[in-house]
Amino acid sequence: MSPEQARQLVASLADGLDPDSGELLDDDHLLNRPRVLRALLMAAQALEDKLQARARLRAAPAKAGLPWSEAEDQQLGSEFDQGLSLVELMKAHQRSRGAISARLLRLGRALPARA
Repeated sequence: MSPEQARQLVASLADGLDPDSGELLDDDHLLNRPRVLRALLMAAQALEDKLQARARLRAAPAKAGLPWSEAEDQQLGSEFDQGLSLVELMKAHQRSRGAISARLLRLGRALPARA
């Protein structure tokens, strides 16, 4: 079972539905008890958070979160001085916009303000 399938199943239960038939569960069903319902809602949210974190990680640049080497700092500074655009720097260093901007500031350089 995938995390997405598990999230859908738990969400159905939290909504008071039988995940197989789609029918409403009886009012006196165990899953309609307030404590159980709160636990199901928390589980559904935890699974959703996990799926979103995975998506963010897949979308992050390859070097996101990794330390900068001295050689990479020197290369970044040199490329910036040569006039490479922010997008070119992001691609060359496999880093996010924020990482490039922050590193340039640390190196005593600053990107022009966006209009």
